[in-house]
Parts: sequence; structure tokens; C-alpha cells
Amino acid sequence: MGFTLPPFAFKLLLLTLLQATTTAAAASAPPSPNVVSPGCNDTCGGVSIPYPFGIGDGCFREGFEVTCEVGNGSATPRAFLGGREGNITVEEIFLPQGQARILNYISWDCFNSTDGVVAGQRPSLDLGDKPFWVSSTKNRFTTMGCNVVGILLGGDNYTSGTGCASFCFEGANITSGSCSGTGCCQTNIPEKLDNFTTGLAYFINISSYKDYSPCTYAFIADEARFSFDKSDLGNRTFEDKHKDGVPLVLDWVAGNQTCEEAKRNPSYACRSTNSECFKSPSLQGYICNCSTGFQGNPYLQDGCKDIDECSSPNLYTCHGKCNNTPGNYSCSCPKGHSGKDPKSEPCVRDHGIPTSTKIVIGSCVGLVLFITCIFCIILAFQRRKLLREKDKFFQQNGGLRLYEEIRSKQIDTVKIYTEEDIEKATDNFDKSREIGRGGHGTVYKGNIADGRVVAIKRSKVVTDDQSEEFIREMIILSQINHKNIVRLLGCCLEVEIPMLIYEFIPNGTLFEFIHDNDGKLIPLTTRLRIARESAEALAYLHSSASPPIVHGDVKSLNILLDHNYVPKVSDFGASRMMSIDETQFITMVQGTLGYLDPEYFLVRQLTAKSDVYSFGVILVELITRKKAIYYDGSSQGKALAFSFIEAMKDSRLEEILDDQIIGKETMDVIHEIAELAKECLNMKGDERPTMREVAEKLHMLGGFLRVSSTHHAPEECEALLGESSMSSTLDSVGYHSLENKLGFDVKAGR
Repeated sequence: MGFTLPPFAFKLLLLTLLQATTTAAAASAPPSPNVVSPGCNDTCGGVSIPYPFGIGDGCFREGFEVTCEVGNGSATPRAFLGGREGNITVEEIFLPQGQARILNYISWDCFNSTDGVVAGQRPSLDLGDKPFWVSSTKNRFTTMGCNVVGILLGGDNYTSGTGCASFCFEGANITSGSCSGTGCCQTNIPEKLDNFTTGLAYFINISSYKDYSPCTYAFIADEARFSFDKSDLGNRTFEDKHKDGVPLVLDWVAGNQTCEEAKRNPSYACRSTNSECFKSPSLQGYICNCSTGFQGNPYLQDGCKDIDECSSPNLYTCHGKCNNTPGNYSCSCPKGHSGKDPKSEPCVRDHGIPTSTKIVIGSCVGLVLFITCIFCIILAFQRRKLLREKDKFFQQNGGLRLYEEIRSKQIDTVKIYTEEDIEKATDNFDKSREIGRGGHGTVYKGNIADGRVVAIKRSKVVTDDQSEEFIREMIILSQINHKNIVRLLGCCLEVEIPMLIYEFIPNGTLFEFIHDNDGKLIPLTTRLRIARESAEALAYLHSSASPPIVHGDVKSLNILLDHNYVPKVSDFGASRMMSIDETQFITMVQGTLGYLDPEYFLVRQLTAKSDVYSFGVILVELITRKKAIYYDGSSQGKALAFSFIEAMKDSRLEEILDDQIIGKETMDVIHEIAELAKECLNMKGDERPTMREVAEKLHMLGGFLRVSSTHHAPEECEALLGESSMSSTLDSVGYHSLENKLGFDVKAGR
């Protein structure tokens, strides 16, 4: 009956162990070379000593020294692990398994009726700093005798222990081969045990059992080499039979690193060319074995030799002609015979093929080869033609210029995608992937190889102007880094129709949000936040980008909304980069009707104030929920900007406002937004505010609106679509007018 001892019991049990002894650790061997020196002896007393084990200097790997000496009155020399002083006799070494069998002394006591214990011993085993451990899978701790507890203590300062109790009762049936607790017990041993001592303890008077069990024993032994015999209890011969010890199996490793770590180390043990490294099945470290088809010693240079499978037909079957190959063998049928697999089934004699059949087969094979050659030539020609076309498109789409721009500006955020990448991402431009279609082209939703969802812009046709527009948008977007501007990920130039790849913005455009929302409630706070963040993006382009950038086509269709309804300014095809205060003279006016700056339309000069005018139209869209060109009960469209200015002049602002935002608490803010929009729509560009001033005023109005909503209508603060909080709030309330509250003159535009 086995059990594990708790820590508090160790010291008590140690007091019961008599004559406990310890042995000093064997002296460490000097460093050894990676190969055996000439003249090394590889046997001792009939025991084979294969490298990394060895006898004498230069014959062993560090930690594997073996001493060969004559001892204990025997004329036959014995192999001792480490050295004679270690007193560890080696019986057998197993290279493939990383194990060795040694002899382990047993603990025993013998009694007589008058004197009690008359003889006994308490041996211990200490493997020191050697790379050996007692195998927990091959060995078991055994106790033999009556009413005795065998004790196994091991580890540092004997901090782990195991016990095994064997009892004898009146009339108990003790059976040979059974160690279930009656006369003999066995239990498992701890893992990674490199030192231990065994002892015996008693709980009742043992002398009454001296007639059929005069001795008791405790030891660790190889489970496969020990079998209990009840006759061993009836005499005192068991100790004599095993005076040199019982067999015990040790596990060992060539090194305590992993195979990957060991291969980078000069002391890597697997020296043979045809050897492999394996993780030890029971320890931390590795062992070596010969590769499949080889046998020998993997720890020696050229130690693994090829197995001649053909010389062992009983082990390696071949029903035909056997041919040995390095690490393997081949088997073929003799001439005039054939078989599917001569290694597993016999060959059969071939029947002759008629000459006519051979001619037909030869002709067919020749024809197939001819057709194959023609096909390969055509395929190669088509491939070269395709490569030339891709190169032509790359240059036609401005690839060389783009490359020069990227190199000169050191742009590293843009990736060039192949046509195959884009076709795979869009399921070959499947119609279900379309998310937008306009005058310049189509936008597809795609999934690129790294798992990201992207938007792929594909133009309809390519003219010289559109090629210039395409390159311009690439250069501009590659240099912009702002949270409210759509991010460019890459492009594809090797196709007739060039493509741009953007981050995917899931909630469509601001135009759809305002006008295609079936009248769903959009709080003023949401509208004001979208306006403020869009203005900040345009202000960044005008004043923070280097050089400054004019968008050129600001409209609600070019402002996208992400999953949190954060705006992202997009579509830079009409944009221009310019020095501060510089204007661009445009030959052909670009823009969208309803948003186009009248001054830009007349004088064809593109400035930052052109974007301000277009943004003023967006402000009016947000508070009126009307399109830039709208229809109000007539077949002729009206310009929203003109209608708004007229309403402001006639003090009819409320007539044109969206009913959803009209309220007593919001009208002050709405009037100030309207005044700001009016300033942006000034016919003279010099009299319009800058986008930075617009953004700052919208920011302050948003703070005011939040404070006002908190004190007057808190239910309006609940965002329809998960409204994000404003970036700042005002610290005080109590006001008479908006001008007095915020301390600035909105009407003056400053």
C-alpha cells in the first residue's frame, strides 16, 4: 500500500531511520571533446560503454565518465558511473532510449527473538550534478516484510517523500508476484529524482513475525527486472542474492536545452551526419538517435551507418530485385515482370504487347507531346504579352511619376497591389460588392489578404486629365494623417483602369445620412459634431499639411461616416497642393453644382476660400435637411445656398429650417450656425472666414449647445446614433445673449 508523505512528516520519519548515510557527489569529469579519442576502451567486464559514456580522459562527454575497476573480491572488472568512489555500478546503457541500468543497494533489517535487530543497512544514492535522474516510469519503490513501512526521501534537503506499508495478519495469504500490501507493497516514485535515501520504520513488535519474516527490505528497482517471491520472506538469502544491489533504471539527456537551442551551441551532441535530435520523453533536454534507415551511435562523427536492408529480407520484404539506397531501399520487378508494389506483393510475368499497339501508343504519345509543346509556346507568348501590357498600363497610369514622388518624399504608407490581389478581394468585381457608383467610377467593398476590409475605387475610363487626377489623389492622401480624413492604403496601376484602395468606412455618406434617412431623428448635437469634425479636417488640409492642400470638391457626398458616425473627408481627385496664400488658375472648372464657389466659377482661381464656400452649403444642408439643388413643389430645381441667403435677408430663417431641430432651447445656437453659414457663403472670398475660424466657432457652439441642453432639455442629449461627447465643455452657465456668453462676435466672422 503506497502513499505520499506530507512535508511536516519528513523530519519525524527521518528520526526513525537508523544508520542513515550519505555519499559525496562524484567528482566532475574534465571537459571532453565531441568525438572519442583513438585508443579509448569501449567495454568493461562485458558491459558495452558507448560514447557519450567513456573510460579515461578524452573518451567521454562531460558528465558521462565511467571508471572500470576490479572490486569486492571479484576478478571481473566492473564499470562504475562517474568514478569508483561513487559506487554506482553500471549494468547496461541504452543509447536510443536515453537510459542506463545500474545496481542500487537495498535497505534491510534482520532480527532474532532475543536481541531484536541484529543487522541492517541504510544506503543512499546521490547522482550529484550528473545529467542523470531516476526514471519514474521504469522503476517502482518496493517494501518487503511484515508490519513495516518503507520510506523513500529525496530531493533537495529531502523535501519530497513517499512511503509504502507492508502488513502481515494471522492467516493472511501472501502470494508470490503480488505486491498489494500483504508481505510486499509497491508504489510510484517522484519525477526528476536525482538523490534519495531509503529506510524502514515499524509500528508494532516485529519479533513475533521473525519465524516467517526475519528480515525487512526497502529499495527502488526496475519494475521489469523484479518479481516478488514469498519465499524471500522466509529466510535471509534475499540480501545475499542482491548484495551488489537491485537493477535500477536511470534517465539521462545529452543536454538540458531544447533541440532548437542545442543546434546553435558548439557543444551540440548529435554529431553524426545522419542523426536527429529528439526531446527527451521524461526530462527537460534532448537525446540523439540515428535517422530512419541508419543505425549506430549518433553521438560520434559518422557514427550512424546505413542499414543494408537487402541483407535482411526477413525484416525488409522485397518480391523482386532489391537495391540498397542511403537510408532506404528500392525494390523492382525483374525484366519481363511487373507489379504494383514489389515490396508488398509478388511480381507477375508480363504478356507481350503487339507491334501495332506499340505503334499506336507511340503515335499518341508523340501527338500529345507535340500539342503540349505548341500549348507551352502559346502560353509563354501570352505571358510575355500580358507582362508588356501591364508595364504599358503602369506607365500610362503614371506609375513612374508616382514612383519618383514616393522616392523623393520618402512615402512608406502606400502599398502597390497586383491585379490578382484586387480580383481576389472583390470576387472578380462581383456586383454584390458594389457600395457606390458615380460619374467617375465605382467603389467596391473588398477583403484583402491581411484580413482588413477595404474600399476599392475603380475609375470608368482613363484620360490624360483623369490620370493626372489619379496621381494627384495618390500623392495628397499618402501625406495626410488625420482622424477625420479617409486613409489611403494602396493602389493598383498594372491594369487599364487604375484603382485606389482606401480604409472601409461602413455607414455611407453624409448626404445619405441627411437625405436618405426616411426622416429619422437626427439631434442637433449630432449634426453640429459632424460639422465641427469635418471643418477640423479641412482646416488641417489648409493650414497644417505641408504644403497646404485645397480639397476642391467639398460636398456631403464626399464626407463618409464610420461605425461611430465620425466623419471622414474623402475624394481628393480635384485637390491641389499650393504654397501659403498661393492660388491655382484652373483651365477647366471642376466641382459639383450647388456647392461650386461662384468666385471660382467666374475667375477660375482655386483658393482655400473655395472650400469654405462649399462647406457653407453643407452647414445649410445640416440645419435645413434640404439638398444643394432641391425641388420645392416645382419642376425647376432651386439652389439651396441662394434660397438660404434670401431667407436670411427676409428674416424667414425658420421657414427653411428642419422642424426636428427647432426648439426654444436651440434657436440661439441655430441662428449663430446660420450666421456662420451666411459668412461662408459670402460672394467675395476675402470676406469669408478661414476653415480654422469656422472649426473653432463650431467647437464653441457645440460646447454651448451641450450646456444649454443639459439645463433645459436633457432628453435631446440622447444621441440618435451613439453620439460621441464633445471634445470640450463650458464651465459655467447663465447668460443673456450668445455674444455675451461666449465672448466673441460670430456675425463679424472672427
